[in-house]
Amino acid sequence: MTTWPILSVTTFLPLVGALIVYLSRGDDEASRRNSRWIALWTTIITFAVSVILVMRFDPANADFQFVEKTAWLATGITYHMGVDGISLPLVILTTAVMPFCIIASWKAITNRVREYMMAFLILETLMIGTFSALDLVLFYLFFEGGLIPMFLIIGVWGGPRRVYASFKFFLYTLLGSVLMLLAIMALYWNGGTTDIPTLMHTAVPRSMQTWAWLAFFASFAVKMPMWPVHTWLPDAHVEAPTAGSVVLAAILLKMGGYGFLRFSLPMFPLASHDFAPFVFTLSAIAIIYTSLVALMQEDMKKLIAYSSVAHMGFVTMGIFAGTMQGVAGGVFQMISHGIVSGALFLCVGIVYDRLHTREIAAYGGLVNRMPLYAMTFMVFTMANVGLPGTSGFVGEFMTLLGTFKVSIPTAFFASTGVILSAAYALWLYRKVVFGALVKPSLASIKDLTLRECVTLFPMIALTILFGVYPKPVLDMSAASVQQLVNNYNTAVTAVKAAALLH
Repeated sequence: MTTWPILSVTTFLPLVGALIVYLSRGDDEASRRNSRWIALWTTIITFAVSVILVMRFDPANADFQFVEKTAWLATGITYHMGVDGISLPLVILTTAVMPFCIIASWKAITNRVREYMMAFLILETLMIGTFSALDLVLFYLFFEGGLIPMFLIIGVWGGPRRVYASFKFFLYTLLGSVLMLLAIMALYWNGGTTDIPTLMHTAVPRSMQTWAWLAFFASFAVKMPMWPVHTWLPDAHVEAPTAGSVVLAAILLKMGGYGFLRFSLPMFPLASHDFAPFVFTLSAIAIIYTSLVALMQEDMKKLIAYSSVAHMGFVTMGIFAGTMQGVAGGVFQMISHGIVSGALFLCVGIVYDRLHTREIAAYGGLVNRMPLYAMTFMVFTMANVGLPGTSGFVGEFMTLLGTFKVSIPTAFFASTGVILSAAYALWLYRKVVFGALVKPSLASIKDLTLRECVTLFPMIALTILFGVYPKPVLDMSAASVQQLVNNYNTAVTAVKAAALLH
């Protein structure tokens, strides 16, 4: 194993970059340019370091790897970091998406560039930390800390209703997390430690499992977001700058799914089993209801935001099915959705930069002026629909397969969501891209620039690669998912056996 703390380096490199950006003071054009370049190089180097993690990761080992543990606070709370096959793909997703966010903001952000880049770099540290923390208190600090830079990104650089959207985002997520803090305290009193790997193997009393599960669920359901606590997401997406929407869709929403996989299933298996029908119901409603709402949208970002809620419904459904295919499909769907929805928001940002409107009615016939854009937008639209051959298909198919074993009605209702997603996504594509070029404002619109191609083409490659060859992601998470599902099933079976004896 490595002797240097590679996980801490990956986590805190962006923070160092933010410090360097802060020190490059001045408000002239040169200072802005420096801030952009420092931020870009920081994110690229962070990604390069995280690639070393992948190369040295042993997918056959289900335990935590690259573990670092140091005494931190007096009450046994430690600085404990490590990744397994469930968290590593999310760490890589985070480090891979960030350079694209910086490039996407290159021309779009002109005021307070230095502060903007610092907010993004600090946010990257907090997101990587959330996925790597192996101590409840450390996890909570990272998890909650991510609220602050995102709140500022929406509130300072967002659209006309940015203050309303940022406060709504902040209050919703904070309210759920206060309950999680109480559950963390309860776990500490029950197990005498805040160490996550230890708590995974510590028995939690049945009565406490229910309350703790609900408290964690409150926090993660808002973060996902699940229906009916999803209403902050469309507002936040519409008002956020393009790169803010990309980070929100690609990474911040995944924290909820990660929380279910890291806490709800392993620590409260009985409560997870009891509440599975409840989660299935919410997931099925989310998939159908938000798809129907998406059909009614007039704003491109709002439509994609509602589609995100629907796609996250597949993730929660797969995770709580508690089957190998369901959980593995949930992990894969999170990675796939991170790439596809992030790219869709970049596509909206590209036309927004040219016309400064996101109204679907303002567009039409773009294929005549922007053939390259039409092609890239089509690839991501098809992946969003779940077309076989794109990464969107693999995750949806696996979660449906895993759920079918447990609840046929849930799988049936969820699969109607696949049809509805085709309806809204193809409707959006037809309105924006096809038709005659009649609007005068579109007559001189330019196709993709080199900078925009650099952000979108790697995402196209990944979308198609993981659609045809999903093995890299599935293999990386297989051992950890298998262990999680086995432990979950063992706990549930033991209780059922005990109930039969009585």
